[in-house]
Amino acid sequence: MIYPEFLKENDLIGVTAPSAGLDEGHLTGYLKSLEHFHARGWQVTETPNVRLPDLPSSSGHQRAKELKGLCQDSRVKMIWCAAGGDFLVEMLPEVDFEALRAHPKWMQGYSDPTGLLFPITTKLDIATIYGLNAGGFDMETLHPALENSLDLLAGKMPVQHSFERWQPFDASPRPDGGYNLTRPVCWQTPNGAFDVSGRLLGGCLDVIDILRGTDFIDVPGFVKRYEQDGVIWYFDVFAMTAEQVFYSLWSMKMQGWFRTAKAFVFGRVMFPGGMMLNYEQAVRRALGDVPFALEADVGHVKPCFTLINGALGHLTVEKGRAKLEMELK
Repeated sequence: MIYPEFLKENDLIGVTAPSAGLDEGHLTGYLKSLEHFHARGWQVTETPNVRLPDLPSSSGHQRAKELKGLCQDSRVKMIWCAAGGDFLVEMLPEVDFEALRAHPKWMQGYSDPTGLLFPITTKLDIATIYGLNAGGFDMETLHPALENSLDLLAGKMPVQHSFERWQPFDASPRPDGGYNLTRPVCWQTPNGAFDVSGRLLGGCLDVIDILRGTDFIDVPGFVKRYEQDGVIWYFDVFAMTAEQVFYSLWSMKMQGWFRTAKAFVFGRVMFPGGMMLNYEQAVRRALGDVPFALEADVGHVKPCFTLINGALGHLTVEKGRAKLEMELK
């Protein structure tokens, strides 16, 4: 596994928009995020598509071109996705994966940017970071989850613990932009507590499901290359129904993706739905009697862990609480 260099003081971050650009409503939060990056001593450069208020930000060709420019710019030490959105997959046929291989840099994002992170790790063996997009650090005083994310980029590798409370989608915003945490966190383990180690791999399941069967990813190859370590799978479900989750997991299992799985982690679902199944039933029906956690601090529903695809993880989940340690080996 290739691990890019972490950020040092005065290093330059390149922000680009492989999915949506920043409209007026999101630009204010992005500018607040930049203040926190600058406070860490980091500089920022943007590609032209970042402040285009479109979905997607620009054509697939243009998005791939701007990504390649950041990749080949020796001054840029890390690439950060501006926002989530839709239609990132349109740029994949234009992405120069050989340029990404030749110039490995940390790339961070979540949601639709899974469409870049997942291929980079499974095909190129370059670790990527599933964490907040560049506009997600938009509060006066950063929540510990966001501090963890920035500490990780600086190479501090914090031990991450499950949080105390989470923010419902319909929660009223706080004046300072901070999370409005009203619900108690409880990682649910229907098949019992577990303590496992393995390579972390995952992202937004809605996007990974779209990538299945394409040449842009190589999950069987990844599983084989790291067979001795096994895989801790994590999935961030955005709006898939429980039935859709079942079909997606079943198909992945039939393709051999889970042959070395140590455990599965599912984040809180942003827009839950289902007619015949709930999410626990969907996972059990697809995967059987395996270690898995639901309602985890992963993905769209905040606060969330920052996860390194490809890193060795040691995850303990018991009595509703979780602890994750990551090693770059």
